[in-house]
Amino acid sequence: MNPMIEVTKQKLDQETPTDEALKKWNDWKWQEQNLIKDVKTVEKILNIKFTEEERKDIQETIDIFPMSITPYYLSLIDSKDYKNDPIFKQAFPDKRELHIAKYDMLDPLAEDKDSPVSGITHRYPDRVLFHISNVCAMYCRHCTRKRKVGDKDCIPSREQMEQGLDYIRNTPVIRDVLLSGGDPFMLSDELLDWILGELNKIEHVEVIRIGTRIPVVLPFRVTDNLVNILKKHGTVWINTHFNHPKEITNSAKEALRKLAFAGIPLGNQSVLLADINDCPRIMKRLVHKLVENRVRPYYLYQCDLSEGLEHFRTSVGKGIEIMESLRGHTSGFAVPTYVIDAPGGAGKIPVMPNYLMSWSTNKVILRNYEGMISTYQEPSDYRHDVCDLNCETCNLQLKCQEGEEKEAIGIAKLIADYNEVITLTPSE
Repeated sequence: MNPMIEVTKQKLDQETPTDEALKKWNDWKWQEQNLIKDVKTVEKILNIKFTEEERKDIQETIDIFPMSITPYYLSLIDSKDYKNDPIFKQAFPDKRELHIAKYDMLDPLAEDKDSPVSGITHRYPDRVLFHISNVCAMYCRHCTRKRKVGDKDCIPSREQMEQGLDYIRNTPVIRDVLLSGGDPFMLSDELLDWILGELNKIEHVEVIRIGTRIPVVLPFRVTDNLVNILKKHGTVWINTHFNHPKEITNSAKEALRKLAFAGIPLGNQSVLLADINDCPRIMKRLVHKLVENRVRPYYLYQCDLSEGLEHFRTSVGKGIEIMESLRGHTSGFAVPTYVIDAPGGAGKIPVMPNYLMSWSTNKVILRNYEGMISTYQEPSDYRHDVCDLNCETCNLQLKCQEGEEKEAIGIAKLIADYNEVITLTPSE
């Protein structure tokens, strides 16, 4: 038997692996070198058999959207009920991915449109998305960047990374940089160390965020050396991507423990996926497991309109239902913000149940999670001075810093006292 299959089957069958097998299993480079990319290997490891028609459909899908699964993540699948398994559905190709629905888009979030230089997406005023990798440990079937991930021609070069760094250096308004991909943690320790070091040299960069699914699909990558690199580079935040409580294994917990003990703030971004986690009980179990491991639920995303993802998408109503089951029913810090990353580059728009029912001159009418209706009395003598952006004369004692954004953008421009604009007209 192939050594990789033997080691993986030992874990899958919950046999006691040999010391040598366990050493290999816990080595993230061994996992990376033995990524599962073909149907036959999946059949052997899971001890399942696809029909010829199924195998043909799967191969046609892989030819367009490659498959890559870590032995670790594959070992989490319940082979006795694999067709309903949430791990299997996220990792294994489905011929429905080849169906391009009417409203599907190649780049639904307009990341390429909002890219001033290669690798940078600059949509919000004070922060940028920095694409530093298009390689993932596992290719999620619901990925919004399927147009790039796994494409060797799209792997950023050192020169492209330098262009991105130069853009950040020359744009003082940027205070927050999100490293994304692919998966940044698939870069070597040395390259990641260099990128973080260069960003930390930029005076106006206050926060560095890293979006990764490594703790979910390849937790052994979170080595002591990687953690030490992250620790030395200032304010680094990490957002993970757990979608189902089944993904929070002992190995995942150990990776999260290492990061949390290093003092790195941890958040989680889940995607609402049909027949995987579109259940109030599943989502409540997930957020409870996350906070138990010191990970703050950050976003719950409505699945994007990327090509071939329609079978993953739920109704927005299902998302609202899940939010109703969380707010008031569990700790406030365990409730993520439900957002739609709106097509065309409109950005993340919060969508939530309506708790503000009505209001008048002196009162607002509110309802709580139980349906209880209450009133809140507005103050009778509140009046704030009109803001003219002259902080020198303001009694709130805030001195504007050099390079700080002076002009409001969007709806904030209509609300601002100091701006005479009374309408917003969409351009183009």
